Amino acid sequence: MYAVIGAGPMGLASARNLQKLGIPFIGFDLHNGVGGLWDIDNPHSTMYDTAHLISSKRMTEFSEFPMRDSVAQYPHHSELRQYFRDFAEHFGLTKHYELNTRVLSLAPEGDGWRLVSECDGQPQSRLFDGVLIANGTLHAPNIPALPGEFGGELIHSSAYRSSDVFNDKRVLIVGCGNSGADIAVDAVHHARSVDMSLRRGYYFLPKFVKGRPIDTLGGKLKLPRPIKQRIDAAMIRMIIGKPSDYGLPDPDYRLYESHPVVNSLVLHHLGHGDIKPRRDIQAIDGKTVTFADGESAEYDLILMATGYLLDYPFIDRMHLNWPAGLDAPQLYMNVFHPRYDNLFMMGMIEAAGLGWEGRNQQARLVALYIRQHQQRSQAAEAFDKLKRERACVTLNGGYRYIKLARMAYYVNKEVYLETLKRHIAELSVDLEADASQPVIAT
Repeated sequence: MYAVIGAGPMGLASARNLQKLGIPFIGFDLHNGVGGLWDIDNPHSTMYDTAHLISSKRMTEFSEFPMRDSVAQYPHHSELRQYFRDFAEHFGLTKHYELNTRVLSLAPEGDGWRLVSECDGQPQSRLFDGVLIANGTLHAPNIPALPGEFGGELIHSSAYRSSDVFNDKRVLIVGCGNSGADIAVDAVHHARSVDMSLRRGYYFLPKFVKGRPIDTLGGKLKLPRPIKQRIDAAMIRMIIGKPSDYGLPDPDYRLYESHPVVNSLVLHHLGHGDIKPRRDIQAIDGKTVTFADGESAEYDLILMATGYLLDYPFIDRMHLNWPAGLDAPQLYMNVFHPRYDNLFMMGMIEAAGLGWEGRNQQARLVALYIRQHQQRSQAAEAFDKLKRERACVTLNGGYRYIKLARMAYYVNKEVYLETLKRHIAELSVDLEADASQPVIAT
């Protein structure tokens, strides 16, 4: 029996692929339903009222369960919550989950893993053959120290829900990732003023080009990495210009070496003066914030759109091959532990355009590996040797990703998908042709 921790997109993909190969499992989730952070009613969700998917539905959906045609190109979070509920219902996954259940601890014991959980104050301890950790990467807010004590209201984007919090306030947004850009646009319609402080440059992409979602364009012609970076960057400059045209710092790195901001409105509001660009914060004294260029202003509210840190509070870092000082565990393909053959990190991966189907293929590979291991096959032995040797290998496709915590588990989509495809083919040997192995188990 295997354990799946989490009932968000990655947890459901993990459960579905175990189900396909008839591998028994029990799922655990803190909330009373599936969907993970996409269920805004989940107390642990970091969703906000106006949140939409930043990739288009057809480039993101599970291939075996497409979203309805009536769903928007960039769906609202409520549409995605329903999508995951429908997915779990259609494949009969919910009945395998223990909901309203917190995983308290996870530790190796013998050949398995001892998992202690709690529901309604009642702890339960069970031994599992293996564990798939799929509790997500966007839970623990990254809150860097500020140079001084702020005298107004200070919140992180993880706590943001409604734009009402901005009513008639002088607002400073710190950071401009995709959530920061969205929230700044929200604030424009409610705040007395909106400023945005950036310490580095970002690449901005529009959501639509010629009426089509931008992530559906291109890809047919495979170009060498340096050429693709130059051509795509030139096209973006031709369409929307440079960040400095809007008063923002230009990136000091090449396109695709950090996650781009996909937002069609934040530059619009910068260009109209609704959002005022600011440099990095140098000092804070009460409600007065001084910036690196010497300018200063007063604010009632600072919202830190400074991202998240990986957090797996129920397991010791040493069991994740996560050395001190590093921002992420060192695992082959961000999944496979070099020593443990029954512990898998699911969804600890970011890549522009990977979508949920890419993560579903990750789950498929893990399920195949488990099945091959159960059979003590040569394919499993060969993969074991590989994952021990390549635990620290990054599948970056030659891109020099900038040194940020969120980029520590970033991969190149094409390289990652090709690696998945190759290993899936290797581990599918003798399984699909063996009629004695169940294909679907519900």
